[in-house]
Amino acid sequence: MKIHSLQFEVLSGRTKCIAEDIKSHSMTVGKYHIVNPNEPHPLPDTHKVTLRVTSTHGNTFHYADNVHEGHFAFETTEAGDYMACFYAADHKPPVTMTINFDWKSGVAAKDWTNVAKKGSVDLMELELKKMYEHVKNIHDEMFYLREREEEMQELNRSTNSKMAWMTGLSICVCLSVAGLQLWHLKTFFEKKKLI
Repeated sequence: MKIHSLQFEVLSGRTKCIAEDIKSHSMTVGKYHIVNPNEPHPLPDTHKVTLRVTSTHGNTFHYADNVHEGHFAFETTEAGDYMACFYAADHKPPVTMTINFDWKSGVAAKDWTNVAKKGSVDLMELELKKMYEHVKNIHDEMFYLREREEEMQELNRSTNSKMAWMTGLSICVCLSVAGLQLWHLKTFFEKKKLI
């Protein structure tokens, strides 16, 4: 379960990206809006951003162009880093925009109040559903971590094997150089008639 709610600034003509490592087949939900610098007045037209949410492999899951606010929701199809990039169009003079961004994935992405309203379930059943989802999420996370551990162990074995070959090669090169040096010194001393 991951929850990210943050506020950050983007200068016009610049891009700011936020990445989140999300496992496959997880629900993810995001909401964003530009904070109005002059609260009683409407938001200026210069305060618009473009948002693109992409996966590790470059697949686009959400795209919004020149908006003040928005939201996205999708189920991930692949595990890895998902990136939300906010781009502010270039303006003269430069404008700094403050953005509120709320990003949730996993169990936190489900709207439990709507589940309670739709199913007209009592509070105890709702709590049990939440607990079941948490346990299921922990179970899935354990399998995900086990897969990652196997990948890391395989990488470790591969690296150790390569290092063993490199060590052997380094020793051979050092011995060869030492042998060449001895041969060179021997021939040098023989030419100078010191041996």
